Amino acid sequence: MIPDVSVVMSVYNAGSRLPETLDSVLSQQQVSFEFIIVDDGSTDQTPEILQSYRLRDPRVRILHQENQGLTKSLIKGCAAAVGKYIARQDAGDISLPNRLLRQLDFIKQYPNASFASCGTQFVAPNGEYLYEVKRKEENATELLRNLRLDTVQGPSSHPSTIFPRAMYEQVGGYRSVFYFAQDLDLWIRLAEHGPHMVMSDVLYKAAFTLGSISGKYKAEQMETARLILESARRRRSGLTDEDLLQRAQAITADESELKLKDRVRRAKALYFIGACLRKNNDPRATGYFKQALLAHPLHFRSAIRCLLG
Repeated sequence: MIPDVSVVMSVYNAGSRLPETLDSVLSQQQVSFEFIIVDDGSTDQTPEILQSYRLRDPRVRILHQENQGLTKSLIKGCAAAVGKYIARQDAGDISLPNRLLRQLDFIKQYPNASFASCGTQFVAPNGEYLYEVKRKEENATELLRNLRLDTVQGPSSHPSTIFPRAMYEQVGGYRSVFYFAQDLDLWIRLAEHGPHMVMSDVLYKAAFTLGSISGKYKAEQMETARLILESARRRRSGLTDEDLLQRAQAITADESELKLKDRVRRAKALYFIGACLRKNNDPRATGYFKQALLAHPLHFRSAIRCLLG
């Protein structure tokens, strides 16, 4: 029987957080679904954990590949999907109870919708509450169609989404050249074919990890976003964007060089987490400021926070 939903997830060396993620999806009720997991060349205990779940639950489908990154993993996973809808999930995150049922019932109410999303709660690496993001339905589609870098806005998080598989295939799916913002590129192209429908309910919990693209490569993400918006402008004018795709590919190709800056990037990510916790009056903020200094002793703002206590 063809499932209603194909849940697609990529995983790379996330063994320590993986069981909680898998359990949160497989415990979803009253929805027929398959769970497609692309193991992106993991070298930790991830393959063994996935295999144990596959043997216990026939809904789990595992695809293996050499390490190629998130975007190519999602392309592979979505290509294997057979459900009417595709829902995203990230390793280390949690789909809250009844997430799939509520999102499926919601998007079915809007046959012309290109995709739908819910609210997201963000937590620190050790589970500390950081903040929640909820989008407003009244301008969710327009903020993807106006192509302004200062106002463009996608869903509350990449994996908070669900979209018709036929629509995903119609617009061409994820594009691997936009490695640092592959989700924004997809949302903009989807929004050209139908509205982005928003649920304000928080149904997804995302872990802010130090290795995430948004956590480490903010500058590269912004430059990729600029290219995505210009690509959309040209597409709407019937012009080619081949040169933009080459420029986006060049940003991706430089990833090995970007790793040289990891200490600074890690410090900035740790400081961000600490700042969120401090805003919440969480005493654990100081610990993250100290970790930021260990990562990069010249991180001035973390030093000030540690001195102030």
